[in-house]
Amino acid sequence: MTRNEVLEAIRAIKPEMDYVWDGNDEDDRPLTEDELNRGISLARSRGRPAGSDKTQIALRLDNSVLAAFKSTGKGWQTRMNDALKEWLEQHPAI
Repeated sequence: MTRNEVLEAIRAIKPEMDYVWDGNDEDDRPLTEDELNRGISLARSRGRPAGSDKTQIALRLDNSVLAAFKSTGKGWQTRMNDALKEWLEQHPAI
């Protein structure tokens, strides 16, 4: 089927011909209104929270430094940020 044939077939579907779930496969079940609303709210909430004081940057590090932090598992970026803050406390900026 070509793209145009698919589009024409979709346009030809009348409202009374909407999909009806047969109950056999849970993956085919249409979402409830609550599930749709939850999905929409989760999609909107991605990224940094409003008011975050963090800035995304590009930074080149030695492979060994990056590997050491990554080897600590999930949250390694936060631990790296904490280590940098600790260093700044011990070495005040001029």
